[in-house]
Amino acid sequence: MHIVLGLLGSIVTILILLKKLADAGIDLGGLNPFLRAHRKRWRDKVEGNPLYAIESPMEATALLMTATAKADGDMTAEEKHALLGAFEQHFHLSKRDAAGLLVSTAHLLGSGEELKANLARVMEPSLLKFTADQVESALQLLGAVCDLDPAENELKRELVDQIAEIFKSRASSKDGWT
Repeated sequence: MHIVLGLLGSIVTILILLKKLADAGIDLGGLNPFLRAHRKRWRDKVEGNPLYAIESPMEATALLMTATAKADGDMTAEEKHALLGAFEQHFHLSKRDAAGLLVSTAHLLGSGEELKANLARVMEPSLLKFTADQVESALQLLGAVCDLDPAENELKRELVDQIAEIFKSRASSKDGWT
């Protein structure tokens, strides 16, 4: 009986000491490696670049189309109208949703330097979710954006070729946009 009382007394003493340490600002929870890894993943997700968090094939395709249109500088009015039309027709979006998608992709893209430098890393979260039909459709849409420029633009063509190589290396074999 005296052993059980001693053990319970020790446990209560340890809990009181841990409470006093927590009140003093010393948290031993930071020693937990699982908690530390969870906090790091969460911090990276919250503070990281949203370009690396695009998981939807439709949003990724819209971003790549916008990047292709902006590869040689700012988009022309003709390119904006063509992108809006493609978003409405191929993604079955309303005019308002298509305009919102164009604005959000243009904002995420910024100057485009981050996407050009890390194209594979930007495409990675959504790449395995692309079906074979979606890959083919995305490449056709990107080709159509390239063809909007009357003068053959090497920067746009180079970006589309890089995207095609990434698609060829990793795409899955599902069907449809849903």
